[in-house]
Amino acid sequence: MIEEVPQSATGGAVYRRILLKISGEALMGEQNYGIDVNVARTVAEELKAVNELGVEVAVVVGGGNIFRGVSKSAGNMDRSSADYIGMLATVMNGVVLQGALEKLEVNTRVLSAIDIPHLAESFIRRRAIRHLEKGRIVIFAAGTGNPYFTTDSAAALRALEIKADIILKGTKVDGVYSADPMADVAATRYDCITYQEVLERQLKVMDASAISLCMDNDLPILVFNMRTPGNIKRVVTGEAGVGTRVCVEK
Repeated sequence: MIEEVPQSATGGAVYRRILLKISGEALMGEQNYGIDVNVARTVAEELKAVNELGVEVAVVVGGGNIFRGVSKSAGNMDRSSADYIGMLATVMNGVVLQGALEKLEVNTRVLSAIDIPHLAESFIRRRAIRHLEKGRIVIFAAGTGNPYFTTDSAAALRALEIKADIILKGTKVDGVYSADPMADVAATRYDCITYQEVLERQLKVMDASAISLCMDNDLPILVFNMRTPGNIKRVVTGEAGVGTRVCVEK
């Protein structure tokens, strides 16, 4: 288990390096499609606040607000082709988030698993780590660069490659529940849950491949509500009662 670091080492934060996973839908706001620039700006402001604590921040953003390989819009398209289109959607979201961060004068780099040199740097693990060490926010785009793998799997993979202390999974609910809290008022929230319980109960935290990868490498996950202002900073500073922690033991 990666130990949390003394708060004095990182300006009040309990982690040195984090990977934030946010869905493409998180950038839609109240829209039905696309990107709400106001939401992107709000996310950027929160990331800046965390970065200013001295925390090294990496981000994996999905593309579901534009195109998802397994969505109805993909129709009967070949799965590999559809997934590649979804990867391009994550690059678009990454560039939008980069723009919002740079307007706040935060040094940011987009690293893509697919070579698109006019928009992003190619992903190289050591280069990503060097950017983080220099205090830049790193946005990983294009998933793993391979079809049939979700951006959840990309988040787990990249977090392990850069030796992140934790994955922060931003959602629209305030943690992991026994059932869908939007559909079941009796659903109860867990403060802490094991990887095995997530898999056995088929709780939709991240896909099974991502959960298994984190479990095999003892990488903790914290699921929290992205829509509550200031929550990213609360999580990073170790505030109690925010979100659900997924780990080996309770």
